[in-house]
Amino acid sequence: MCVEAFVTWLNSILWSDPVIYILLGVGFVFSIMTRFLQVRHIKEMVRLMFEGKSSDAGVSSFQALAIALSGRVGTGNIAGVASAIFYGGPGAVFWMWAIAFIGASSAFIESTLAQIYKTKEDGQYRGGPAYYIEKGMGIKWFAMLFAFAALIAMAILMPGVQSNSIAAGVDNAFGISPVVTGIIIVLLLGFIIFGGVKRIAHAAQVIVPFMALGYILISLIIVAMNITELPSVIALIFRSAFGVDQVFGGLLGMAISWGVKRGIYSNEAGQGTGPHPAAAAEVSHPAKQGLVQAFSVYIDTLFICSATAFMILFTGMYNTTAEDGTMIVENLRGVEVGPGFTQAAIDSVLPGFGAGFVAVALFFFAFTTIMAYYYIAETNISYLMRGRTNPLAINALRVVLLITTFYGATNESALAWAFGDAGLGIMVWLNVIAIVILAKPALLALKDYETQKKQGKDPVFDPKPLGIKNADFWENEYKK
Repeated sequence: MCVEAFVTWLNSILWSDPVIYILLGVGFVFSIMTRFLQVRHIKEMVRLMFEGKSSDAGVSSFQALAIALSGRVGTGNIAGVASAIFYGGPGAVFWMWAIAFIGASSAFIESTLAQIYKTKEDGQYRGGPAYYIEKGMGIKWFAMLFAFAALIAMAILMPGVQSNSIAAGVDNAFGISPVVTGIIIVLLLGFIIFGGVKRIAHAAQVIVPFMALGYILISLIIVAMNITELPSVIALIFRSAFGVDQVFGGLLGMAISWGVKRGIYSNEAGQGTGPHPAAAAEVSHPAKQGLVQAFSVYIDTLFICSATAFMILFTGMYNTTAEDGTMIVENLRGVEVGPGFTQAAIDSVLPGFGAGFVAVALFFFAFTTIMAYYYIAETNISYLMRGRTNPLAINALRVVLLITTFYGATNESALAWAFGDAGLGIMVWLNVIAIVILAKPALLALKDYETQKKQGKDPVFDPKPLGIKNADFWENEYKK
């Protein structure tokens, strides 16, 4: 009980109202500074996704995107959307869209920085916030603090959220004990993560597109079968988002808070997770992977989260609570907030199909997210050990992550989400401070990329003419 109380208190600080508005403000400022690249460069983002090949040291742009999407597309896309609607009403969906739109610029900044300051360790590309904090800011203790925080969050605090949602969905659909589900997850996960980054990349590039397209297809079927509800649902989202709806008008603050919090939990823009796989990409210019990662935020939130939201709202299969705990809307009496909302939504249109489909989708979504968590944790272990990665330390990390994954599958969802929110909040705080201070090199890289494109070139990065220091890989190792 003491642990739960402490985590709740910590989250009240990490996710207080000022923090929510700071995150929105940072994304908006980056959008202005990049001249809304998330709009100007959409065509280029899509083109770059399929450019480039993997190498012995790195992965292709698409593989890096797939690993990043593995982390972004998880339980937040199903259970997270449901909780946003439960606590913030339908208006929370709008604020999820808002943080995705402006967050795409934050994703560009952090992923471009990861490429600029990446290194080559043990024959593999490594990078992320710890690396760009040390090289770009020159503050080693701050870099080590982020690496340690990321390691704790990725290996201990956050895997349980994913495995808990898998277990809940499977139990609801098939009546399989969470203990059995937890064992299956651990066995499959162990097979992949003990195979290293290449096996993670290959698994991600197969699973992620398959699961995302299948999920979106089912949502389109649900929307098509309820198409007459489209105008009223869109109107409800916008009215609720700005506090003018008769039913949800009193939830304006909660709509913004839960929309932003669950939006960030889902798309991870600015969190500091996306830069890790971004740094592993084999590209000729950092801005290339920055643009690819910016588009991954759209895929996660504007496509997949919207699919969940529309299925729930079009069918009316949701509950919403007021801040005092009283129910404003209770269309699913006795159904706990989480995957059950989406399962009920699909079952209402396709009887007998929803529970099983959502359980399978949630398994793939959350399972691949845990894969990405492992990769991020391994990268930060590598940083803390200065590239001299000890196999014993790596194997210990794998065992710890498997234990916390199993623990999360077999324990209460409220505590799992509380731990997950705490882990996310710590990383967001540290990374946002860093990318605000370090934005200039990423902006210079963007300008350089755009200049070379206008000259008809395939952009190649050289940090020296731009005045960017400590970009050692690009100065010494990249073959121009």
